[in-house]
Amino acid sequence: MASFSVYRDSCPLVKNILLLDSEGKRVAVKYYSDEWATNAAKLAYEKSVFTKTQKTNARTEAEITMFDSNIVIYKFVQDLHFFVTGGDDENELILDAVLQGFYDAVTLLLRNKVDKSEALENLDLILLCLDEIVDRGMILETDGNVIASKVATSSVDPAAPLSEQTISQALALAREHLTRSLLS
Repeated sequence: MASFSVYRDSCPLVKNILLLDSEGKRVAVKYYSDEWATNAAKLAYEKSVFTKTQKTNARTEAEITMFDSNIVIYKFVQDLHFFVTGGDDENELILDAVLQGFYDAVTLLLRNKVDKSEALENLDLILLCLDEIVDRGMILETDGNVIASKVATSSVDPAAPLSEQTISQALALAREHLTRSLLS
């Protein structure tokens, strides 16, 4: 376990990834830091970072700001606001790569219909994206194509017990069974 700790201390870490709507409300969020210990603290952070950034024009490319001793990289698309937070000692380019990878993967999975309603309909895919990008704060992948591919090919094993399937896998399996029963 010591080698994991040394590696974790030397690699860039993400504190959270937020996907908020145009009113600053949660669509999908994932926290990897104990800095915000309670749900109230998390909601207050989300509201504060949204309020600080909402008047900027981060639609064409990502913007960066310092907020509460953290680096926040963000981008707005339609009625969605994408945020990645890292410590003030993290590399901004790496955090930007995480943001861009998340945005690219979501764009691919939502078939270029990046808006709140489409995101909510495909929330399971977005949450799987977050799991593919970061684990316990450590960056696993930043290539949007690779992330989307891993999420899209989370193949459904019909023999797997229902308890071991993700919600999206279980729903896909149920859809498949329903389609077969209707066609036969």
